Amino acid sequence: MVANLQELLSLSTIRFPLPPAIANLVLARNELRDHYVSSGLTFTLDGNLLGDLGEAIAAEIFGVKLQGRSVTGIDGHAPDGRSVQVKVTGTDRGPAFRMVDTRADHLLFFSLDVDNAEGLVIFNGPEHIALGLLPHTWVGQRSLTRNQIRAADREVDDADRLQPIISL
Repeated sequence: MVANLQELLSLSTIRFPLPPAIANLVLARNELRDHYVSSGLTFTLDGNLLGDLGEAIAAEIFGVKLQGRSVTGIDGHAPDGRSVQVKVTGTDRGPAFRMVDTRADHLLFFSLDVDNAEGLVIFNGPEHIALGLLPHTWVGQRSLTRNQIRAADREVDDADRLQPIISL
């Protein structure tokens, strides 16, 4: 039964390799950790760096034409014209959202394991499905848990997913 459940949970999961240049970032991060070992700091690779990497991955794997920084809430457009928001984590957390005026038609949420140079597509579907798990209004930032975003992904019809434009 467990094997069947794991198989079911992985039906929509796409694994992909991260670019080789990630190894240089991991090496530099590890050197910083070693240098400042007494601080206990982890020097997590996150923030704008991973966000930019996520957008580049969305363009490479799914053919998303990136928008640039001009539209809050929309990172680009899929080949079929749908607007796309890209979210990325380098931890075991789920995606974080802010209240914005413009919402994307589609959400891609990637989990990146930089130490092993591998990524996973955790959510690939209409953004409103994921946002449906949040309150209608809030202040600041709200996050979904990893389990919540995976559950939301299971609600996505395969016809609503963006299809990779490259072989993985």
